[in-house]
Amino acid sequence: MAEKPILYFICTGNSCRSQMAEGFGKEVLGDNWDVRSAGIEAHGLNPKAVEMMDEVGVDISNQESSTIDLDALNRAELVITLCGDARDNCPTLPPNVQSEHWGLVDPAKAEGTEAEVNQVFRDVRDDIKSRIKELK
Repeated sequence: MAEKPILYFICTGNSCRSQMAEGFGKEVLGDNWDVRSAGIEAHGLNPKAVEMMDEVGVDISNQESSTIDLDALNRAELVITLCGDARDNCPTLPPNVQSEHWGLVDPAKAEGTEAEVNQVFRDVRDDIKSRIKELK
C-alpha cells in the first residue's frame, strides 16, 4: 500500500489552531491523508483547545505540541499555515509542495469573560472544520 500524502498544519506555537486542525483533519481526511501539525515553536497543548474540541466529539488530548519536522515538511503534499507568523517564518518549501494560508485569529490571546474566550475558541474551531471539509 502506498504511503498517504502528508497534510501539514503549521502555526506559531502548535498549541491551539494547528492542534484543532490536526484533530479535524484526522477525523475528516484521515483515510486519505497523513495529517500532522507543528509550530514554529512548541508551546504545549492548550487545555482550552482540548475542551472545545471535546465539545464536538473530537479528542485531541493525546496529540503533542512539536516544532516543524523538516523531513515531513519537505515530503508534504500540502502545507497550510494558520497565522501570519507561521507563513512568514515557515522554512522555504520545495517547489513540489503546495501551500495555502488560512489567517486565523489566535484564540489563546482571546480576552474577556470565560464565555467570551470560549466563543473565540468555538469560532476558530468551527472555521477550521468548515475549511477542512472543503479540502475533501
